[in-house]
Amino acid sequence: MGPGPLFLFKEQFTARQNTERIRAAAERVAAGYGLEIFDVQLRRESTGTVLRVIIDRPDKGVVETPEEAVGIEECQRVSRDLSAVLDVEEDELGEPTLGQHYTLEVSSPGLDRPLRHAADYRRFAGRLAKVVTSEPIDGQSAFSGRLRGVDDGQVVLEEGKRTHRVPLARIKRAQLAVEF
Repeated sequence: MGPGPLFLFKEQFTARQNTERIRAAAERVAAGYGLEIFDVQLRRESTGTVLRVIIDRPDKGVVETPEEAVGIEECQRVSRDLSAVLDVEEDELGEPTLGQHYTLEVSSPGLDRPLRHAADYRRFAGRLAKVVTSEPIDGQSAFSGRLRGVDDGQVVLEEGKRTHRVPLARIKRAQLAVEF
C-alpha cells in the first residue's frame, strides 16, 4: 500500500500578520546595527504599495541632540539587509511577503518626530514641541513650548513665561518642532 493522500495548505497571511512578520524581521536587522524599530507602515499609495520602516536609536536615558539622529548610511544598510531577509522569507514560503509588489522605504523619525510615550517627553527635554489635546485644557487644545519632561503623569511645556501642564492621557498627538 502506497502513502495516503498528500494535502498541501498554502498559508495565507492577513495584512496584520504580514506587518507583524515584517516588524519582527526589521527588528532583527536593526538590532544588528544597535538600532530599533520606531514604526512599520504598510500603505497603498498612488505609486503602489509602500512598506515604510522607520528606525531609531534606542533611548539611552539622556537628552538627545539632533546630531545624534539616525543617518542616511544606517537607513541604507537596514534597507539593503531587510530587503535580503524579506527575499529569503519569500523563497522559503514560496509566496511574496506581501502578496504583491511593493516599495521599501527605510527612514528615521525625522527632526519633527512624533512623541508617543512618557519616555519620549523625557528623552527630548529641552527641545521645542507641539502638543494637541483630545479636549481643551483651560480653553486651549494646542500647545507649543520647550519640553521640560513629565511630572506626575503630565507633560510640562514652557512657553515664554508660561508653564503648561498637559495630562498624558489627554494628548491626541505631539511632535518635536524643527529648530534652526
